[in-house]
Amino acid sequence: MSAKLDALDVIERPVTERPVVTSIRSRFPAYDDEPEAAEIVPLDRLIGAIYEGPMESPPWQSALQLMREALRAGHVTLILRPPTSDSAGIMINTGKTTMEGMESYSNRFFALDPFVRLKEGEVVTAEELIGRQWLESPIYKEYMRSIDVRHLLGADISGDGVECRLRVTRPHGAPEFSAQDKMLCRTLLPHLKRSIQLHTRIDFLECERQLFAGAVNRMLLGLVIFDQNGTIIETNQEAKRILAEKDGIRLFGNALGVDSSTESRELQSMIRHALTGPCAANNGAPGIVEAMSVSRPSGRAKLGVLVRPIPLGQWSESKQRPAVAVFLRDPESNAAQPSNELLRKLFGLTRMEASLAMLLAEGFTLDEAAEKMDVRRNTARTHLRSIFCKTGVTRQTMLVRLLLNSVISVS
Repeated sequence: MSAKLDALDVIERPVTERPVVTSIRSRFPAYDDEPEAAEIVPLDRLIGAIYEGPMESPPWQSALQLMREALRAGHVTLILRPPTSDSAGIMINTGKTTMEGMESYSNRFFALDPFVRLKEGEVVTAEELIGRQWLESPIYKEYMRSIDVRHLLGADISGDGVECRLRVTRPHGAPEFSAQDKMLCRTLLPHLKRSIQLHTRIDFLECERQLFAGAVNRMLLGLVIFDQNGTIIETNQEAKRILAEKDGIRLFGNALGVDSSTESRELQSMIRHALTGPCAANNGAPGIVEAMSVSRPSGRAKLGVLVRPIPLGQWSESKQRPAVAVFLRDPESNAAQPSNELLRKLFGLTRMEASLAMLLAEGFTLDEAAEKMDVRRNTARTHLRSIFCKTGVTRQTMLVRLLLNSVISVS
């Protein structure tokens, strides 16, 4: 048996027979612009790179490069989102490309591309799809030929809201794609599809995380996250601001420290209980939320501190997962005020009414608000009565509570 096995030898070998070599070898020694780099590309390395792709930036860059080497291609391109008349789309390229060439395709030539809407899982060449007319097509004559693309191999991936395209090229003078090349692509396609689905899920979770993190920041809640080892793994913008002031609470290395020894012991005890309590045991018992205040040497109002355990997931295995959240509140922080326009839309207020409502929410009395607005007290009272009518409240304290508890607090 020859020691030089290609991808098809490995793929088609019965499972009862263990192959000695599981690799894709160069089949075109004469066509090799990188003689050493792509001599052997292990199949397991290629598949591994596909599943590691969602963690890369840009995603799948390593996998596409390995595919380019294995297929002796000029380019391997993954079109994550095809271009449209309204959007340039998203393309991940390997090989020699220019920004001008990519923009040309995204802005114009995508509309001329006949190599679209392929059958799911099908791997075809341009000639197989449209025949010899490929060389007479506008996209070849006006675009592909200018960037030295002669042979084009493609497959589409669709389903679950995903519409991606895999395209492989070779330049003029290179061999056409063989049945073995197409078999390799067909073998990799299911793995690439699953990896893209994982990427979609991760992207959704990241968008959700950023949305909630932004809401917490806008509410001026400091957030410090600990892992199961008691190590800080994340702090948000407001927490960084509070800790940077070093006024009562600060960072000591990778741990929280409090200036007062008594308060420090209390905080460390709360964090320790959260790390070792019912949530950490994953027995379904609710975690205990604890709170305390931290005095500040500057004499400013005390900081509020709340410690909440984060329940252990049923299938969690990593000790670096978030285990405890510590919330910090500075009562003297001034939240960014919502726009006058937002208040008007939310409650149907006039500009003057919205301005008065914002001043009252900031803690000003009616007289102080009237002075700031440069109106008479009676005029301010008239505006306040109108605000009461539109919001359905009957007292100033109720109005302030309504404003602070409405969606404007996360705007």
